[in-house]
Amino acid sequence: MSLPHRPAKQPDPASSRHTDGAFDEVPALDGELCFDRTALEAASTDFGGLVHQRPAAVLKPGSAEDVATMVRYCRERGLKVAGRGQGHSTNGQAQVPSGLVIDLSTLNSVEIRDQTATVQGGAVWSALVGATLPLGLTPPVFTDYLELSIGGTLSAGGLGGQIGRYGAQVDNVLELQVVTGEGELTTCSPTLRPDLFRAVLGGLGQCALITRATIPLVPAPRSVRLYTLTCPSVAALTAQQAQLIEEGRFDYLVGQAHSPSPEGWAYMIEAAAYDATPADDARLTDDLGHTAVQAQDLPYFDFLNRIAPMVEAFKSMGEWKRPHPWYDSLLPASSVNAVVTETLANLKSGAIGASAVILLYPVLTAKCATPLPVMPDEELAYLFSLLKTASPGADSAEEMVAANRSQYDVTVDAGGRWYPIGSVPLTSADWVRHFGAFWDEFKAARHRYDPDGILTPGQRIF
Repeated sequence: MSLPHRPAKQPDPASSRHTDGAFDEVPALDGELCFDRTALEAASTDFGGLVHQRPAAVLKPGSAEDVATMVRYCRERGLKVAGRGQGHSTNGQAQVPSGLVIDLSTLNSVEIRDQTATVQGGAVWSALVGATLPLGLTPPVFTDYLELSIGGTLSAGGLGGQIGRYGAQVDNVLELQVVTGEGELTTCSPTLRPDLFRAVLGGLGQCALITRATIPLVPAPRSVRLYTLTCPSVAALTAQQAQLIEEGRFDYLVGQAHSPSPEGWAYMIEAAAYDATPADDARLTDDLGHTAVQAQDLPYFDFLNRIAPMVEAFKSMGEWKRPHPWYDSLLPASSVNAVVTETLANLKSGAIGASAVILLYPVLTAKCATPLPVMPDEELAYLFSLLKTASPGADSAEEMVAANRSQYDVTVDAGGRWYPIGSVPLTSADWVRHFGAFWDEFKAARHRYDPDGILTPGQRIF
């Protein structure tokens, strides 16, 4: 039976690009297909601010069926398609020139039932925790910033400070609803189409777009006691973190390196114990080799959302809109001290920008049971991230990207892996090496579920 047709929303007459007839006969949709300048320009950039590629149209779906309908439509016409959550990618990963960008933010429903949450892919994590906390429940793992889409972080991996207990966000998914590159709306899980499930979680949108996820929930703490411990060196920081994550002493564990002062770099551990009190301080911190310690008590949501004030400050300073050539890597414990120490020693003023953040925290690879994101071949690894901003007076965005490529080569030589959310120019051979033992399975899933290769070309993998 043929699908009913109706005209799509007409293009803005002032738009610099017309669809050249590609979207003249669009099937009926629950949502809206947009050609106006505002929608096209919003989909032509991202948080990174480095890549600007204008699509021919933007879909604001009213249902998952809209996504499937338009993927089929584009496949028949040889058009590329990319899903976009909050546009927090940094190197054009969710852009597609002259194709279709699907703005998944309109698919944002949240449903809580028993000990699970069924959430559409465009919902943000703050909305999910806002729905679960009144019920005394919480998702197990969060990224640092709650205003990211659930589908977006599950497509990348989703690393956070709870990884020592629960793994990454992709390790805490019961079921997915996805739209494949063939335009099939289907469900997958560890037991239902497991090859698709494995290829979608952390799969960077190469086989399917996530329209819904079912996530387990755990009891939520009432409060959090957050400790900030200062360490004298990289080696002291990583040694403390290794001890703490292997013991499971804290519920949350991350670390940072602070921009150098005249005295040099400063190293900090943030460690949180849920529902702890000052009476627990001696047990939790007295035997550690820190040079200083601070403690504060926060309501659980305020703890999860504590990055928000920093983001608002960056926005008020204009830093949020500047280019962000981020670099994220996973280093094995055997080489982390050498790589981080040398990197920071050679990091010249202006190489990361005034509002940059440098992350360094441990990952128990055994807790990360999904094949993606790819982990180093050791039991203990460390996330090492240079979250750069091309601030006024700093190096240019292009210089920062070139430095990222050099850092990538150092990472690979040290047995590390790239956590692929940042800005690094990779070749096809680099991608094959990156996926390693999972490459053949991943490539087979790509050919099986997106045989015409229309999905997410901005990742530049295939």
